[in-house]
Amino acid sequence: MNRFSFVAHIPDTRQSLQTASQIIFENNGNINRIHYDRQIDPHTAFIEVTCTCEDYQAIREKLVSSGFLRTSIRSLPFLKFKVKVPHKSGSLLEFLKITSGSEAGITSIDFDDTGSMPDIVSVSLILNDTGKAEELMNVLRDTYPIEILEYDVTGESLDRTIFYVRFAQQIRKYLEDDKDEELLMDFLKDINHTVQELTHLGNDPEEVFDNYLRCGEYLQSTTGNGFYADVQEIRLSDSLTLFCFQLPGGGSIFLFENPDEIVMIDTGYGIYAKDARKLFEYYGLDIDGKLKYIVTTHGDADHCGAGGAYEVTAYMHPVTLEIIRRGNRAWGSKSENSILERVYTTMIALFSRWNPPKEENIRLFPGSSDEFRSIFPIIGRMNIAGVDFEVLISEGGHQSGQLILFSPDKGLLFTADSLMNFHSFSKDRRTYNSIADFLVTSVNVDSDLARNERKALLEIASEFEKDTGMKCLVCGGHGTISVLNEEGKLETYEEPEHYTHNLVQ
Repeated sequence: MNRFSFVAHIPDTRQSLQTASQIIFENNGNINRIHYDRQIDPHTAFIEVTCTCEDYQAIREKLVSSGFLRTSIRSLPFLKFKVKVPHKSGSLLEFLKITSGSEAGITSIDFDDTGSMPDIVSVSLILNDTGKAEELMNVLRDTYPIEILEYDVTGESLDRTIFYVRFAQQIRKYLEDDKDEELLMDFLKDINHTVQELTHLGNDPEEVFDNYLRCGEYLQSTTGNGFYADVQEIRLSDSLTLFCFQLPGGGSIFLFENPDEIVMIDTGYGIYAKDARKLFEYYGLDIDGKLKYIVTTHGDADHCGAGGAYEVTAYMHPVTLEIIRRGNRAWGSKSENSILERVYTTMIALFSRWNPPKEENIRLFPGSSDEFRSIFPIIGRMNIAGVDFEVLISEGGHQSGQLILFSPDKGLLFTADSLMNFHSFSKDRRTYNSIADFLVTSVNVDSDLARNERKALLEIASEFEKDTGMKCLVCGGHGTISVLNEEGKLETYEEPEHYTHNLVQ
């Protein structure tokens, strides 16, 4: 038995839901989920069923023949116009016969023969295709004086009576392959499932839809001419420099550079890969010639999503590889069955042009160890551009398989998303990060473990400073490279400079 999903067309709620359910029942299907909300879209329902593959085909065929199955969320032509009809009995009926013959759906009509314009009918229509729209306009022009007020085939003017068609049209703008109708339909089913779940948790459905669109808009608007970064360039020695590149959305990219090599820690989103190369070039970093390998701290798209843009070895934990393979950021945690986590992973992968490291380039650290630094097992050691690091594995608070890097000699602590200087976030970054918090309720797959990790990491930094008298540079997955102040709070170490592509001559 397998689970299958359908998007159902609901022409008449009095019979449609019952008839569709009857078809599923008669063909041995069991309904696991159904979501229909007339206030969102009176003509669309989402149904998930469990059945065999053979029964699925039978159900699908019956739904198609009965007119209950949506196989496409297409943009529909929208037409708004005024016509002057003869001021006589039956003239409105004759006009409506013409629109009905074109298979048009009237979304608004305004006519009053006792008003100030007794012979004017104002109408808004939705039609099945552009051919029908053009045909109807020609017939109307031949029959009545007509004024076309609006003709739209983009979906921007569609009203809430076909909400999902309009929403799908807006989503298309943020997809790399906006013509893949099957992908769009599957994505829409997933989004609807999260709307259902978040509504149960007390959220407004409109706010859920809006957050998906806000995410796509932000990522798209901060590429190309809209791209920027905040950059810290820290000289660790005469021959070694550490760069922190805060991208517009998502995690930071860290680069170690010495005369012989460059090593990258995390890659940012795939959608920023071309912009990042331009950024690196501005700072004189020869990525193509000197990049030796990448350390991937964890499997979120904003930390590994551009790994495939670089033909070098990428080191990661085995669980991170499994998260990449399964497309579920919560895999391996107590939240791995959460529909919110799974759909968020799908959404951010689509919007951010997910391009993780190629499997043939991936090298794995051991999964565990009996040696510890504080609460964290030391699963390996590596020399990064001349600096010795311990490779620690987190407890899985933010995400299972997340790595932490610590240099006990130099006092460099790469904490990924377990510890960050939130006060260093710009307003735009805080707003963008709030989208993930809303859509998955928490960016941490286990909040209790995440609190333990933050406390332990602060203690590691504090103990280093007490033992050496040196500052520990805390490199969080987002925000600035920071140090502990007298109150034990993180504050920015060396203010970043702001980069835009306009700086490139």
